[in-house]
Amino acid sequence: MMRGCCKIAVFALLGVLAMVGRSEAGLIPTNVSITPDAGNFRWTYAVVVTTDVKVNPGDYFTIYDFGGMIPGTAVAPAGWTFSSAKTGITPAGTAPADDPTIDNATFTYNGSTPINGQAGLGNFMINSTNGDAVSSQFTSVSQTQVGGRSEANITSTDVPVPGAVPNTTPEPATLAMFGIGLPVLGLLRFLRRRKK
Repeated sequence: MMRGCCKIAVFALLGVLAMVGRSEAGLIPTNVSITPDAGNFRWTYAVVVTTDVKVNPGDYFTIYDFGGMIPGTAVAPAGWTFSSAKTGITPAGTAPADDPTIDNATFTYNGSTPINGQAGLGNFMINSTNGDAVSSQFTSVSQTQVGGRSEANITSTDVPVPGAVPNTTPEPATLAMFGIGLPVLGLLRFLRRRKK
C-alpha cells in the first residue's frame, strides 16, 4: 500500500515539474496600467523576454482586440515599430480569439542587435477611448537562444473593452440642482398666474 502511494506521489510530482517546465517562454506582458490622458486612456504594457529566448529583428508581439484604439497614439521603445490590423498578425502554431471587427496592435522589433533574455523590453503604450479592461490574448514570436529556433507564444492580457460607451449618468450634484430647480420653476409659474 505504501509503495503504491509513493508511486502516485512521484508521478504527481513529475506531472507538476512537466507543467512548470512548459511555462510560458518568449515575450510576456508582465504589467498593464491604465492612466487617464486628455479625456481618453493611456494603456501601458511592460513586456519582458524570458531567459531561454532572444528577440531578433523581425520578431514581434500582437495584442488582440484592443477596443477604442486611437490612431497615431502608439509609443514604443527605440528599435520597435507599431502597426494595427483588424486580424492578425498571428504567429504560426497559435490560435488566439480574434474579432475581425476590432483592431489588433502589433509591435515589431527592428533593432540591429538581438535582445537576449531575461530582459525587460520597456513600456509599450497605446491610447484608447475606453478605460475599462477585459481579458484578451497576446501572442509573440522570438528565437530560442540555443539553436536559434523560432518559437511562438500565446498568453492572456488585459485590453480596453471593445465598444464601451462612456458613462452618461448625471453626477449627484447635477441631480440635486435639478431637484432644487424644479420647485423654484413651479413657484415662479404659480406667482405669474396669480398676477394675471
